[in-house]
Amino acid sequence: MYLTKNEIEIMDVLWKAGKALSRGEILSHSEDKSWMDSSVHILLNSMLKKGAIREAGFVKCGKTCGRVYEAALSCEEYYISTLDSTRTRPDPVQLLAAYIDRIGLKEEERSAMKTILDR
Repeated sequence: MYLTKNEIEIMDVLWKAGKALSRGEILSHSEDKSWMDSSVHILLNSMLKKGAIREAGFVKCGKTCGRVYEAALSCEEYYISTLDSTRTRPDPVQLLAAYIDRIGLKEEERSAMKTILDR
């Protein structure tokens, strides 16, 4: 699945919120967005078609009801899916090493990773 820069900005809002949000809540939580408020409906429909988000019910907004949306996959699942879509499969050891070099790890993260790798 390929998401545009604007779509990823919306996904970031949903991932950070950790709950379903209405269109208005997405707009109010979007900081430094590169898209116009009026285009959020188009972006949400595109993301629904791609399967990146799903409808999670309705919420009362004044006299009407509005849909709420949630991420259909986690941040980690999305980024792993982007690796799967490349033609050249990266070496998992080198990929992990490069990522660790880039972000660094806290001691508790190292311990958790070691537990996972030992499985």
